[in-house]
Order: sequence, then structure tokens, then C-alpha cells
Amino acid sequence: KKDIVDTAVGAGSFKTLVSAVKAAGLVDTLKAKAFHGFAPTDEAFGKLPKSTLDSLLKPENKQKLAAILTYHVVPGKVKAKKAAKLDSAKTVNGAQIIIKPSGKSLMINNAKVVKADILTSNGIIHVIDKVLIPKAK
Repeated sequence: KKDIVDTAVGAGSFKTLVSAVKAAGLVDTLKAKAFHGFAPTDEAFGKLPKSTLDSLLKPENKQKLAAILTYHVVPGKVKAKKAAKLDSAKTVNGAQIIIKPSGKSLMINNAKVVKADILTSNGIIHVIDKVLIPKAK
């Protein structure tokens, strides 16, 4: 079984996410521990203004990019059914995300889980349709 990063690379629909993870220097972190991640697809990243994404991928914005990406990751392995019983969760960046069941799917803040419970060797991936942006501190 592949880890979270290798699974995302192999899927082919997370090229932007993988590039962002590499630019933020988070590859080793995401390979090392047990996490569940909310993975925006390339289409989800496409909803951001191109200038925003280009800016985030610049070396001088590495910390800001890392803060956004770690806002998509929660420690531990939690399947969608269990996550649906929670109201919120603390992300790796320290901020809370809001979790809310919506019909047969699950909402994470304003993003919809479009595919849940992709098992990897070190965690679980839940695919979402929007990039989660933490509130500025």
C-alpha cells in the first residue's frame, strides 16, 4: 500500500496539490505520520484565482502555503462515517475545521467530500471539491 503522498501522485488528479506540498516542504511530514487529509482536486485548485495560486507557489510564500496545506490535514486515521459524528476537528496547523453531514455527503467548512475513505499506508484521504483557506490570524 502507498502512503498519502504516493497515493495522491498516483491518482493523477492531484497534480496541483502535490506541487504545492513539494513547494511547502511537506513531503517528508506527510509520509511520516498517520493522518487523514482532505485533498482538493486539480479542479478545486482551478477555482482559485490563478494569481493567488501562482503567488502561493513562490518560495517567499512557503510558510503561507504550508499553513494552508496543513489546514487540510488532521492527525490520526478517521473514516468519513466517524468524521460525520464530529462537529469540528483541529488541523495540523492548529486551526479548527467545521464538519457537517449534508444529505449523503459530508461538508468540511464550505467544501464537499466527493470521494471518501481512500486508504493509504499512513492514513486516509477524503477528496474535496474546494481548497480550504484558514481564517487569517
